[in-house]
Amino acid sequence: MANASLIGLSRQMALRRELDVVSNNVANINTTGFKGDTAVFEEYVMPKARHDGFPGKHSKLSYVHDRATWHDLTQGPLRQTGNPLDVAIDGKDFFVVQTPQGERYTRNGSFQINSTGELVTSQGYRVMGEAGPIQFQTDDKDIIINRDGTIAVPDGTRGKLRLVSFEDAQRLRKDGFSTFSAPNGVVPQASQLPHVIQGSIEQSNVKGIVEMTRLIEVTRAYTQTATLLQQHGDMRKSSIERLAEVPA
Repeated sequence: MANASLIGLSRQMALRRELDVVSNNVANINTTGFKGDTAVFEEYVMPKARHDGFPGKHSKLSYVHDRATWHDLTQGPLRQTGNPLDVAIDGKDFFVVQTPQGERYTRNGSFQINSTGELVTSQGYRVMGEAGPIQFQTDDKDIIINRDGTIAVPDGTRGKLRLVSFEDAQRLRKDGFSTFSAPNGVVPQASQLPHVIQGSIEQSNVKGIVEMTRLIEVTRAYTQTATLLQQHGDMRKSSIERLAEVPA
């Protein structure tokens, strides 16, 4: 395959990856606590083309390399709900939840109480306190969640939300349902200045207009690259047909 086709293909693969990322952002505009992603690419230069007949600088080939996906961890807008079990974090901390796969971390504070009196997420994951899962009694009412995460009812407290932070939060991996997992070497640290807001939730930080504009740009770029590759293929086909013609 010609070098131009290989370079064009690398560009299409990068655009396809970026399209997946942007599409996922758009699909989660209304997902509570969702953090958008950005695809990161870099130039990969081959030292020379397969054919050594190119002069000087024209012998190098510039490909597109899919390097990583960057998490946008900026805080999303807060929306008041009035629900005493809805909690938003003001800051960079995360809630800790217990899933079948182990501890996970989330900014989605839309909580509820399950049939056994445990505080859980909308997916049923137990919300962890500093001393374990948060457990309520059947007659608990007038629940107050203080700024530091302490959960109080008229006859006492039911625990304190466990909030953690990370030195390098970019290494966290998305695990679905607005949760993150921590790979080996990434250790959660207890929050030093926890600040939660009862009766509010953090909305997705995805900017809809920006992402829709980017979606259009990526789609157009992919189509343009496909057109160039098609034209290049047609040119090669025409050249081969002419070279194959046998003089009468």
